[in-house]
Amino acid sequence: MSTQEGLGTVLSCPELSCAPVPCPLPDPMSLCPLQVDKYLYHMRLSDETLLEVSQRFEKEMEKGLGADTNPTASVKMLPTFVRSTPDGTEDGDFLALDLGGTNFRVLRVKVSDNGLRKVEMENQIYAIPEELMRGSGVQLFDHIAECLANFLDKLQIKDKKLPLGFTFSFPCHQTKLDESILVTWTKGFKCSSVEGRDVVSLLRKSIKKRGDFDIDIVAVVNDTVGTMMTCGYDDQNCEVGLIVGTGTNACYMEEMRHIDLVEGDEGRMCINMEWGAFGDDGVLNDIRTEFDREIDMGSLNPGKQLFEKMISGMYMGELVRLILVKMAKDGLLFGGRLTPDLLTTGSGAFLCPTQPVDGAAPSRSCAAGDNLLLPAARTARHQRSASKDPLGPLVWMPGGAQRVPLRSPLLLPASFARRLHKTVRKLLPDCEIRFIRSEDGSGKGAAMVTAVAYRLAAQHQARQKILEPLKLSHEQLLEVKERMRIEMEKGLGKETHEEATVKMLPTYVCSTPDGTEKGDFLALDLGGTNFRVLLVRVRNGMRRGVEMHNKIYSIPVEIMQGTGEELFDHIVHCISDFLEYMGMKGVSLPLGFTFSFPCQQNNLDEGILLKWTKGFKATGCEGEDVVGLLKEAIHRREEFDLDVVAVVNDTVGTMMTCGYEDPYCEVGLIVGTGSNACYMEEMRNVELVEGDEGRMCVNMEWGAFGDSGCLDDIRTEFDVAVDEHSLNPGKQRYEKMISGMYLGEIVRNILMDFTKKGLLFRGRISERLKTRGIFETKFLSQIESDCLALLQVRSILQHLGLESTCDDSIIVKEVCTVVARRAAQLCGAGMAAVVDKIHENRGLDFLKVTVGVDGTLYKLHPHFSTVLQETVKELSPKCEVTFLQSEDGSGKGAALITAVACRIREAGQR
Repeated sequence: MSTQEGLGTVLSCPELSCAPVPCPLPDPMSLCPLQVDKYLYHMRLSDETLLEVSQRFEKEMEKGLGADTNPTASVKMLPTFVRSTPDGTEDGDFLALDLGGTNFRVLRVKVSDNGLRKVEMENQIYAIPEELMRGSGVQLFDHIAECLANFLDKLQIKDKKLPLGFTFSFPCHQTKLDESILVTWTKGFKCSSVEGRDVVSLLRKSIKKRGDFDIDIVAVVNDTVGTMMTCGYDDQNCEVGLIVGTGTNACYMEEMRHIDLVEGDEGRMCINMEWGAFGDDGVLNDIRTEFDREIDMGSLNPGKQLFEKMISGMYMGELVRLILVKMAKDGLLFGGRLTPDLLTTGSGAFLCPTQPVDGAAPSRSCAAGDNLLLPAARTARHQRSASKDPLGPLVWMPGGAQRVPLRSPLLLPASFARRLHKTVRKLLPDCEIRFIRSEDGSGKGAAMVTAVAYRLAAQHQARQKILEPLKLSHEQLLEVKERMRIEMEKGLGKETHEEATVKMLPTYVCSTPDGTEKGDFLALDLGGTNFRVLLVRVRNGMRRGVEMHNKIYSIPVEIMQGTGEELFDHIVHCISDFLEYMGMKGVSLPLGFTFSFPCQQNNLDEGILLKWTKGFKATGCEGEDVVGLLKEAIHRREEFDLDVVAVVNDTVGTMMTCGYEDPYCEVGLIVGTGSNACYMEEMRNVELVEGDEGRMCVNMEWGAFGDSGCLDDIRTEFDVAVDEHSLNPGKQRYEKMISGMYLGEIVRNILMDFTKKGLLFRGRISERLKTRGIFETKFLSQIESDCLALLQVRSILQHLGLESTCDDSIIVKEVCTVVARRAAQLCGAGMAAVVDKIHENRGLDFLKVTVGVDGTLYKLHPHFSTVLQETVKELSPKCEVTFLQSEDGSGKGAALITAVACRIREAGQR
């Protein structure tokens, strides 16, 4: 509606509910904003709309990553098999081939890591004649090979076999880093017999056919990945790539555990998003305008690449043209005149990079910037979500920043970039995101992908060489088993016992539980700064079972390091307190004493302390019978009397605890801070004790296996370093290779060696890494946990003061795996020697036996128990060995030994 008022015209815009505004019609430069906004209103997106589209995009990303949902996803999220970005230590001479249009480039890229991190490039552009673009694939790749030969000739490097990275910017299905199947030709190419085939194989065939040069094609990537890698060399925080030009695309480093299309959960991989097709399923219909629909209908691929058609340079000028045509038809521009040029599709392309015309172009370019940013923001948000884990908040990226390289062949208005950056920061206020322009294109990026692949391969080879001695073969494990058998025989023999490292000490425990035990028993479990007093009620018959009550007491340091009399008086005081607590003062009960210190046992109720360990230094105890010292302290108190029936170590206690549940249990194993084993040996073989009838449990004290040098051929430099800096150099060598107290320190020494050689933490050794004991064995268990993401591994390393990348986390996890696996295998080889000895003793064709096990390493490490059991099965094929975890500790075992001893004693009195 309009009315004349002087020289002006009043326009009413009911759609915008605006009041009439006087505006002179003849001069387009004096158009009022509301008149223009009538055409642009639906392109202005609110923050709420942007957030909604961003959330829709994340859903499409998840669909693309899922194996079941990928076929129907519009954002395909294609794996590229690029698993790492540059870390600045790349070095070497590389070739790159950049093919994506009618011209292609061949580049030589020299990367030097001499402290200056210098990149030198030489390149040559070659044309592809139109007849080759539409000819056969053989002709095309022969031409490319000829151009490569020409380039190498010019640089006089034809005799060198250089690695090459291939940027191939056409839709492909990638199956390996160096294998890419062309899905369909675009950009005017129609070469026959290429679609559905691996382009790398075709290029290799053409090169081989020439025979005058050879190259190593390491990687094939698209231009988006190349852009990310180009910028990633200059800024190691760069993990996203973005192309904004004639078309648009993005890529980013995704956690492997999210990529269902590729096997494996370790590490990360670059994902080529192919995001131009976002919206092809209709999810953007509510924000597409009449102009977007008109552009799509007139395009070569209606209904496809709808997101790209809203944001990329190929379509932005056409969008402006359609808006100008509409305004001219409505008489608001050019005096209502329409020229043939303005009505020609594609003639508006020049408008995008120039100054805004009549206020139209800036609005759309800003809106395009908004749209472009949505997935970029979503990508960053997607990465950030991975760092929300149960171990607490993590630094999202090193330095807390994310960089996105931006490659834009089209010179878009400056407002586009400003709006792009502003929108990202608005949608992700808690992230610092910076954009870096790629100056050298995707060709350099392809060379960088190759350089990274070469660096990773070289570093992997160097690390494997270092780790190789820790990986034991089946033959080596068999040899360890045989050597353990030899040492066992020495320990059992009267004449060879003195020189034996595996002492095979008699325990005078001559029977395991048979289920008929009954009665109330006390147990005392002493093995550290805390000790337990237990009341164990054993029932037989229909009510068969064990009921336990216990109380934990501490031993002050001044008593640990005082006199023996003070120590045992304190122990008796605690027993008195427990009896009063249980209402049993004055009752005389049989007592079993778990005493986990080195002892020479001369009878079931007599143990001579050889040496204090674990910080104890009480005087007047070494060389004395600890049962006698305990009885003397009980008599001094004159409050109660106890019948000390048995003194045992924790390994024997574990066997007896499990033996009550499983009558086949005749072996005990401790794998925790330390390690030891025991088993029921035939009395005829125990030469240190008189008598040939029956069996006796032998405490192996196997931690000293190897002290004679019999394991020197499998000990590594890291084992030697740990041993030399221990409290007892040259002693307990086997224990130092398999037990929890030492595994973390072995790992730390390996990590130190890797770092010194530039294979880890970018060669930077932190003071924290130099600290002995920093790497506790519990961290091995946490790091190797299957459910733990690499970002959580990084959190553990950061807690230890070790700044790491995701690649570093993978390496640390591998080291932990190798060290823990070797420990479990060595432990398994020792156990195989034990069960083979029982099998041989009894002359059976097949032995069925159970091993009672205790110890934090066995119980808490995610893979130790499995590897141990597999090793025993492999090395002792004629034995069926079951492993039963002890749930109630060695205190219960001491009570059960007492119960068994009382049963046998009572039977002898009948």
